[in-house]
Parts: sequence; structure tokens; C-alpha cells
Amino acid sequence: METRIQNIEFRSQGFLLKGILHLPGRENPPLVVGSHGLEGTKESAKQKILAKLLVRHQVAFFRFDHRGCGESQGDFITETSLEKRTLDYLAAVNHVLGLKKTSRDIALFGSSMGGATCINAWEGLSKMDIRLCGAVLCASPVKSRSIQNIPLEANGTRPALPLSFFEQNLLFNILDKAANLSHVLIFHGDADTVVPVSNAHDIFARARDPKRLIIQKGGDHQMRKGKDQEQFEKEALAWYLGCFQEARQMTS
Repeated sequence: METRIQNIEFRSQGFLLKGILHLPGRENPPLVVGSHGLEGTKESAKQKILAKLLVRHQVAFFRFDHRGCGESQGDFITETSLEKRTLDYLAAVNHVLGLKKTSRDIALFGSSMGGATCINAWEGLSKMDIRLCGAVLCASPVKSRSIQNIPLEANGTRPALPLSFFEQNLLFNILDKAANLSHVLIFHGDADTVVPVSNAHDIFARARDPKRLIIQKGGDHQMRKGKDQEQFEKEALAWYLGCFQEARQMTS
């Protein structure tokens, strides 16, 4: 069987969301589902890299645009919140599993707000008919008030954001929910000027074993340094493969 890439559409609270499913050349592979950052899309570099790496090792990867982002429906300003992104994520997992192209062994990937989305979604996922195998999180905030350098200025994809957007839509503290996590690998740069590295230490302190924390010295929020990207690729791949192997051993 050859590697396949499929365009996928699904709905979340009436919004049509679009994603891409990367399938390896084997039947019923385990699945990783990604969640992008606040202003990111499914085209984020980390997700595209993970998709290629994981498929080579017989693991499926699904990346999608949250509502109001990329190719998905919705207005970014009115439809962006942690709770709504969590509903998108749960809908994504449910839809892909309904295609019956993967097993029900699931792991999570989230970068920045995508990491917060994964943490917030963990409890809901644990109530689904799946085996929740683990997660890799990058520069993830658990306390929104700790976020620095809030992006208010307009850019090429959206108008300027009022401070009220953050006050009304993006105030959250999900520190207690980090206690639900297990088999979690956490990356964070200690020179991150957007999401302070204290968030990573808070997640790690509350997550259950097994867990691992990688603090990248001098690393920024986007993980721009080549050595940090190489470390991410190597360690994230090994972590996912280990999580899925452990899950298989538990049922063999």
C-alpha cells in the first residue's frame, strides 16, 4: 500500500472545517491529530514535518484549520476561543475515526494555543471510544494572563484586534486540567517572549508519569533555531513511536 494524502471536510457547530489526512501504507495505523497556534493554520511547519516523519514510520497524521483560520469557515475575531477550538478538535478526531482508515490509538500534537487546546480536549477525548496514547506540546500556555506581546496589529490575513478580543475570548486558566495528562512530552524555549517558560514547568509539575520536559536554551516561541528544530523532530518522533508501542504491548 502506498502513502496517501486526502483532503478532508467536516463540521464543527455548523462551520465547515478543512484538513488533510496523511495515511501510511498500512491498514489501521495509529493516528496523531494536530492543533495549530492562535494565528496559525494546518500549513504550520511543525505539523507538515511531523506528517512526513510519522507517515514514514507507519503512523497517520491529521492537520486541519480551526474555524476562522486558513480554508475553514468562520470569522476569526468572533469565533476564536479556547472552548470553540476544543470543540473543533473533538469534532476532528471524531470525524477522522468515522472514516475507519485508522486505528483508535490516538495521540495529540499542539503548538502554542494548539497545545492549550490539546490540554483542554484531553478530558473529552478520554470519554470517547479511543485509546489516548500521549501528546507532544510546544510552547503551550496554561494561564492566558501570562502571555506577553499580545498581537493586536493588523496583518495580511486579519484586521487589527481590539484588546477586548482577548479579554472576552481568550481568558483561561487550565492549569488544573494539566493533571489529566500522561505520556506527555513538553518543549519550550527559555527565551520565549510570548508564552513564558513557566507554563511548561507548570504543565510538567502537574502531568502524570510518564512525562518529559525539554527546555531549549535560548529558544524562542517559534522554535526558529535549526538545532532546536532538529531536536524537536528527533525527540517527538521517538516519543510518539514509544507511546504507540506501549499501547500495543498493553493489549498483546
